[in-house]
Amino acid sequence: MADQPARWAPVAKASGWLALAACCAAGLVWGQGSPLPGSQPSIYTCIDPQGRRITSDRPIAECMGSGQRELGPGGNLKRIMPPVLTATERARETERLREETARQARLAEEQRKQRALVARYPDQAAHGKARAEAVAQFDALIAAVHKRQGELDKQQREIAAELEFYQQDPAKAPVWLRKLSEENARQRQSQADYLAEQQRARQQTLQNFDDELARLRELWKQEGR
Repeated sequence: MADQPARWAPVAKASGWLALAACCAAGLVWGQGSPLPGSQPSIYTCIDPQGRRITSDRPIAECMGSGQRELGPGGNLKRIMPPVLTATERARETERLREETARQARLAEEQRKQRALVARYPDQAAHGKARAEAVAQFDALIAAVHKRQGELDKQQREIAAELEFYQQDPAKAPVWLRKLSEENARQRQSQADYLAEQQRARQQTLQNFDDELARLRELWKQEGR
């Protein structure tokens, strides 16, 4: 009988492992239904869409769309749970973010242009020089148009003198002379339109330089120039 404890040792050892496993399984099942001993349960609180304050020991379904707070046992804030957005709300938020991104991009582009403007015109003298050069280009174009108009007016007078011979019967005027008269009229109208266009562009350019100078004065002031 002296060797009996040795024969039963494996059985006792196996029984011990089975007992431990059973205790762990029971603990897992129990832990799913209630907090483990010594744990600190959370408190959830919120204001529902009807304005009622709700408090619970688990996340509050009525406040899923408005957000809620998770507190510790002592009332300390553990975290803020943001609202769960609906599909419509997500789409609206996406659009808001898109618009904000576009606004930030426009702001960054405007700031880039302002830096470039100040770099191009560090002072009023530089800006005034550029303004004078731009105006001079328009004045040269306008002078060229006036010169061409003078040439066409002279040609028109010469054509009119030739057509006087056929004023009793204009149909007898040579075809080449009638075509020359028509082409002269077309070119004089074209030059008049071009002159008006260049005069408008000159005026707009002057206005642009004036507006630009006003912006530059503010930027120079900000930089202490």
